[in-house]
Amino acid sequence: MFRHLKKRHRQKTQLSMIAVTFLLLCSCTGLPEGIEPVTDFDSQRYIGTWFEIARLDHSFERGLSNVSANYQFRADGGIDVLNKGLSIATGEWDEAKGKAYFVGDETIGHLKVSFFGPFFGSYVVFKLDSTDYQYAYVTSYNREFLWLLSRTPMVTDTVKSDFLRTVETLGFNVDDIIYVSHEPFAPPNE
Repeated sequence: MFRHLKKRHRQKTQLSMIAVTFLLLCSCTGLPEGIEPVTDFDSQRYIGTWFEIARLDHSFERGLSNVSANYQFRADGGIDVLNKGLSIATGEWDEAKGKAYFVGDETIGHLKVSFFGPFFGSYVVFKLDSTDYQYAYVTSYNREFLWLLSRTPMVTDTVKSDFLRTVETLGFNVDDIIYVSHEPFAPPNE
């Protein structure tokens, strides 16, 4: 009898772990509370190169300058992602290749992106220059991730001010925002 109870307990524990893992994975492709993705999103216009102007610091881009993202359509209906940045410490280019897919309707700026196999995180375009697609405000499933992207390596002070005002209103920590250099870079002497 105890063997049977142990087996049932082990099965329940495994099911609980699977359920928790599933919930965590789903939450990583969700939306931060109070933030809505843009509507009337046009992936044809979004495709191409974007320069990272500002971001919240995180380990996978720490120490990088001249950061850009290039998006191209995939044969399977998704979007190929190529992120590049220049390491300030080594003078070498770092690259990360990934893929993205719409979470729902393709006219909603909410995608899931993966750089690591089957694990996806949210890519939420919550503000966009809908006239010319010249800048975009992007976050993930929580407020720890934030990017200001632009088609050019620089934006106007008006765009920067609007970005700061918008993200502060939405509860992002504006004191931790860093601005990305797109200046020519000389590698350190060895």
